[in-house]
Amino acid sequence: MAGNPRDRWRQDRQRVSEADRDQVIDLLWARYDEGRLSYDTFALRLEAALRTRSRAGLDALLADLPGRGWGRARPAALRSRWQQGWAALASRMTRAWPAAAWPVLAFPAGQQSRFTIGRDRGCDMVLPDPTVSRWHAGLRREPGGWLLDDLGSTNGTLLNGWRVRAWVPVRDGDLVSFGAVTFVVGPPGVTGGGR
Repeated sequence: MAGNPRDRWRQDRQRVSEADRDQVIDLLWARYDEGRLSYDTFALRLEAALRTRSRAGLDALLADLPGRGWGRARPAALRSRWQQGWAALASRMTRAWPAAAWPVLAFPAGQQSRFTIGRDRGCDMVLPDPTVSRWHAGLRREPGGWLLDDLGSTNGTLLNGWRVRAWVPVRDGDLVSFGAVTFVVGPPGVTGGGR
């Protein structure tokens, strides 16, 4: 595919599926485990893999690594290691990059129990970014803490790198992405990004 300009254009325009993104992340993990990527390079490429929207963008993350072959099926051992190790990586990423790198998403104060997040002015938290859907995500207060869910957005909601598909717990220090906008979750009353 590399030589034909038409094929390259199609690849640039092709949207990335979650399965494609997972395969590339697994291969980045494997190259990191082999010592072919430093931690900083691995962390930057992981963040880029979570944000990219084209297959060409994913290909670029593996272009200088041996054994690219990301179209092959993923070994189960890599898949489970990635799933088990994500929480530890997310924790290291927040230490490696100071919290100032992301705006703070503070839990709302008061008694209201449900909040909407999106680009529409009717949302409780308005994010004027083109990658954010009009009604992107929901935040719900429960007796045990806060829950986050995606509201069928186009570009998805990620919690610590995992795609949100149902109500999931969210806590201080978590990284939350709405489309290409990323926040670090903070306690009520902390100022940060948002409107």
